[in-house]
Amino acid sequence: MTDGTLFYGDENTTEVKSFNVKDGLGIKLLQRYGIEVVIITGRRSSALEQRAAELGIETLVQGREDKGAALRELLDIRQIAAASVAYMGDDLPDLGAIRLAGLSACPSDAATKVLESVDWVAPHAGGRGAVRALADFILGAKGHLSDLYGSY
Repeated sequence: MTDGTLFYGDENTTEVKSFNVKDGLGIKLLQRYGIEVVIITGRRSSALEQRAAELGIETLVQGREDKGAALRELLDIRQIAAASVAYMGDDLPDLGAIRLAGLSACPSDAATKVLESVDWVAPHAGGRGAVRALADFILGAKGHLSDLYGSY
């Protein structure tokens, strides 16, 4: 058994990122029910590009430190109301998007100000199943969990 962590890197970089397989399944479950998942990050990473592609995430916004502005732009382009969006972030650069989203969430190890600012705190740390917990929370609120569990 493992802790569910995957490591991604390539031959051109010394950066390696880990991704939790439970978080990945949570993303796939959201997509199964027509919920689009978007990633907004302040950094640039080929490892993240690889993982996002593997998960079928079509919108990956990299190199945007003002995540609130990035989210606002996406909402404007797609003509989506902020109230219909869930956003999970863990540190100060996420606060603008957290304030904007209809449902704001963070992992249990988020920065104190973020923990104080969100609607929902995952029972897990970032990279340790927090995204999966949020996916279950959203799918449960939409009444999909019993149907979903019955398919396994």
